Parts: sequence; C-alpha cells; structure tokens
Amino acid sequence: MQQEHIDAGKAIQKRTGKTFYLATRFLPKRVRNATHVLYAFFRIADEIVDDAADVPPAEQRAELESLRRQALGRAEPEDPVLEAFRELCDRYGIEDAEIETFLDAMESDVDTDRYETYADLEGYMRGSAASVGVMMTAIMEPDDPETALPHAIKLGEAFQMTNFLRDVREDVLERDRIYLPLETLRAHDVPERQIERLEYSESFRDAMAEELRRTETLYREGVAGIRYLPEDCQLPVLLAAVLYAEHHTVIRNREYDVLSAEPSLSTVRKLKCLAKTRWHWHWNRDPEAVFDRVSAVPSLEPDRRGPEHGDGVPTR
Repeated sequence: MQQEHIDAGKAIQKRTGKTFYLATRFLPKRVRNATHVLYAFFRIADEIVDDAADVPPAEQRAELESLRRQALGRAEPEDPVLEAFRELCDRYGIEDAEIETFLDAMESDVDTDRYETYADLEGYMRGSAASVGVMMTAIMEPDDPETALPHAIKLGEAFQMTNFLRDVREDVLERDRIYLPLETLRAHDVPERQIERLEYSESFRDAMAEELRRTETLYREGVAGIRYLPEDCQLPVLLAAVLYAEHHTVIRNREYDVLSAEPSLSTVRKLKCLAKTRWHWHWNRDPEAVFDRVSAVPSLEPDRRGPEHGDGVPTR
C-alpha cells in the first residue's frame, strides 16, 4: 500500500473514530496501517446511509452498489482508500463474501430502522460488526485464526452494542432509528413513542440496564480470545475493549439516561484508562485478568477487583 493511501485512511479514522484511533496507535506498524485503511472503508460505507440526510433511498442504494463494485475489484476505485482496501484484501485473503456481508448490512440501514428482537439485531451485526472482527483478525494473522475468530466476532458485537447504547439520542434525532430491541422495551413497558420523544423514565433505565448486561457478556467472551492473537496485538485490542466498555461507567453514573444527552469520554478519562491498563499489563500478561481488573464491566468474581471499583464510583 502506498503511504498516501494509508494517510488518507488514517485521516478518516482520526476524524470519525477517536476512541478506536487511540487504541490503534499501539498496534505494530504492520497492522496499524492496514487498520487505518479498514476503518476508513467501513466509515465510507457507513456514511452513505448514516449521513444521507435528504438523499433518496434509491440514490443511497446506487452509491452502495458503486462502492460494492469498487471494493470487490469489479470497477476502478474512485478513492485512494478503496484502492488500498482492494490491495489489502488481496494480500490478507479477505474473501469477497465477507465484503458482501458487510455491505449488505449497510444496505439494510436504508430501509430498516427498528429491530423486533435481539436475534434480529444480531443478524444485522453479523454484517456490520462481525465482518469487522473477521477482517481485523485477518490482518493480525494469528497462528490459529479459527480459534481466535469466534472471540473476535463477539468483541466486534460488544463494541457495536456499546455504540448503540451510547448513541440512542443521536440515532433517534438524526436517523429516526432505534437499535434497542423492541422486545426489551416492551418487557419493561417502554413504548416506542417514548424513545422517539426522548422521554427518560425508570422503565427505560431498566431496559438499558438489561441491554448493558447483555453487552458485557459479549465483552467477556470477546476478551477471552485476545490470548489467541499475536503478542504484539494483544495489548492494543485489550486497550480498545477497556476504552469502549468505559462508556458503561458513564452510562451507569447517569442512571442510564442516554436520552437527554449523549454520554462521552473525556480525553483525561481515556488517558487514565490507557495508563491503568498498560500498568497492569506490565505485571500480568493475561488479557482476561487485566480486563477484569481495570474495565467498567462488573467482574463475575467481585473480590478479585479490590475496593477501588466501588459501586458507581468512577476510579479511572
């Protein structure tokens, strides 16, 4: 890949994915450059449907079809990122079927703005999140990819679920989308129209708490597979998991109110997460043990974490 192509991808990632970009900086160069390109490709596709504003659905589909042809090498790339992405797929053996699955998920966003069940949402994430995990695993080149892949997929889903839970307000206001499963809302007596009006209630709090717990199970399953990645990739992936999960502390401290304002991580908070994770990693190279010690995900064995993780008290 040419440096100018890498730089183009890096600029997109730095602008649109600050949390993931911070963790990416710790990847070895051989993986970091490819990650910039992958992330930029994902964002280009995502923005066709997420930043469409008044663009008619037919035009969005046409743009995605053009992107599909370029990404699969069936048309000349119109963007340096797409040229680099095609080179990357050839180099790491990323299959066309995985690209198709990802772009199919992006296309579903044109028409789909509600998900009846978590299984429905999981089906969407097979393309939008799991494909990301598959491609990231490919560029890291673990010794045993078949063992690493299921965990990478779960971690990708965890990241996306955190984004969904964090961005409820933005998704409603800017895209008229609700990613919280409607079955969860109904189970807690939260009418769909309440979300549309951004009305917070104790019932909404309980629905959010349920989905947060479900997401934290995904984090545990995903982090359990970091040990199967190359050694020089383990800490950066662990950092990404800690940073994304840290949003859960912010959400809990706000009593799960993600409707009045979007939860966000300050730069200071992110740097504290990085420092604490790196310090514990220095002494213990077990990804699960470090994640259990420093992340916002409640431990299944509370005594292992110590007093600094008191209920509701942000310590990072």
